[in-house]
Amino acid sequence: MTRVGLLHTVPALAETFSTALREASPDIEVVDVVDPTLLARAIDEGVTPALEASVASRIDELARQGADAILVTCSSIGEAAEAASAPVPVLRVDAPMADEAVAIARRAAREEARTGRIAVLATLQATIGPTGRLLERAATGSDVTVDVTVVDGAADARTRGDQAEHNRLVLDAILEFADRADVIVLAQASMAAAVADVKVPVPVLTSPEGGVRSLVAAVAGRTGAPGTP
Repeated sequence: MTRVGLLHTVPALAETFSTALREASPDIEVVDVVDPTLLARAIDEGVTPALEASVASRIDELARQGADAILVTCSSIGEAAEAASAPVPVLRVDAPMADEAVAIARRAAREEARTGRIAVLATLQATIGPTGRLLERAATGSDVTVDVTVVDGAADARTRGDQAEHNRLVLDAILEFADRADVIVLAQASMAAAVADVKVPVPVLTSPEGGVRSLVAAVAGRTGAPGTP
């Protein structure tokens, strides 16, 4: 059986990703490592060499457990995931989302002869740098601007267990930016629930779907197993 590894920093997301993977490819076995201290350190210190070493150690742990590919589900430590050296593919959850956002903004720029516009929303300041740099790198050489904003109060609401308030604040921000962007990017996987079953006039991209899709494709290419491109 094909085995994948998932590195989480938010415990509640482990089941979200496992469910999505079972739906995408029922034959895949999932191994989770959950380490909230990685996110706490990213918030307090940024992605330091010491944090990169800790992320690499967790990735190595998953590789030793037989993972054919590994997905790091936390955007705040995405750059540490990219820096890690491993014998199997290591994917950052927000990379497919960034590529898709740039493609949408480029298309709008071509069709309307103007600059493409990407609005990035995050609930944590720690995510702003990694996701912003990822999108700017993906947009290199194109006429696309990236505007990054922290949704005030959303992280605090989630911390105190008020998911409804978190979702309301995120959705309010989405609707505010919808008339000034070609596409909205939700920087953290934990924000995805805010747009479930909600219609927005511009595309709103979340990382879990693209991350799962890229992970399934990676293990399919590595093992020859059936996958979803």
